[in-house]
Amino acid sequence: MTDKIRIAVVDDHPMLREGVMYTLRAHTDFEIVAEGASAEDAVRIAEEELPDVMLLDVSLPGGGVEAARAIANTAPVVKIAMLTVAQDEETVSMALGAGARGYILKGISGPDLAQAVRNIHSGEDYVTPGLAARLLVEMGSKGSSRVATEADVFARLNPREEGILALVADGMSNREVGDRLGLSEKTIKHYMTNILQKLRVRNRVEAALLAQKFRSPAAER
Repeated sequence: MTDKIRIAVVDDHPMLREGVMYTLRAHTDFEIVAEGASAEDAVRIAEEELPDVMLLDVSLPGGGVEAARAIANTAPVVKIAMLTVAQDEETVSMALGAGARGYILKGISGPDLAQAVRNIHSGEDYVTPGLAARLLVEMGSKGSSRVATEADVFARLNPREEGILALVADGMSNREVGDRLGLSEKTIKHYMTNILQKLRVRNRVEAALLAQKFRSPAAER
């Protein structure tokens, strides 16, 4: 029998917190092990329960990003996913930089939330696709010099790496990419490690955003 994914949900809005837990409890591979309402709760739960995945509101009393940073330092085994309504690039970057492995908007559907949790648990990073598209627009307004620099870095990828990254940018997991290309999940992970190093980005989310950016019409002009 496969071990269940142990989840903690920390949000200061009781109705939303209960709704998230209700949604996740409907899946037999999940187990809710703790809930909380503040950054202090989040850090305590991480240290005492060591959940596999913690869903953490950005706007918690005490600061969700601060809590994520503290947990990344004291309990790095806990994979953090921010569950929030905040959609600006700065907040996303701060959360990912603090150690969050996912950034999920609260309007996400139940099945998509469950799959995002599974992907994050398996070691992948996740940003709600609709949010990723909006971030591309904001990133595109930063100026041509940044685009030129990123283009030079992107050119370092070989054709195989470009193909893998394109599938990742379309939202595929490592396993799905492997199935599409006839390669093992382990091989895809190895390629992704090389891709992250070549692109000088911290995680697959940033790499996917960069890939989508250079596939967009604005980047082709």
